[in-house]
Amino acid sequence: MSFDEVSDNLAFAEAEGFGYELWSDLDRTLAVHYGAASSSTQAIASRITVLLDDDGVWRLVYDPASISTNAQEVLDDCAILFGG
Repeated sequence: MSFDEVSDNLAFAEAEGFGYELWSDLDRTLAVHYGAASSSTQAIASRITVLLDDDGVWRLVYDPASISTNAQEVLDDCAILFGG
């Protein structure tokens, strides 16, 4: 999730070869809700990861999320919490 335009996120994801979508939060609603921004005027989102369960309940927050280890941490925690 970023505050960038959808087209910018699409171009970035394609250039980097990501196999997933990058979402845009132009009005910062989700960023404020999940703690990646303290206000709707914050210029850049804080780097966090929020792990939700199937019901949308917050299970874990990784703050600050480390680019080098975050994906594996989330996968490991998903295996523990959700058995897969």
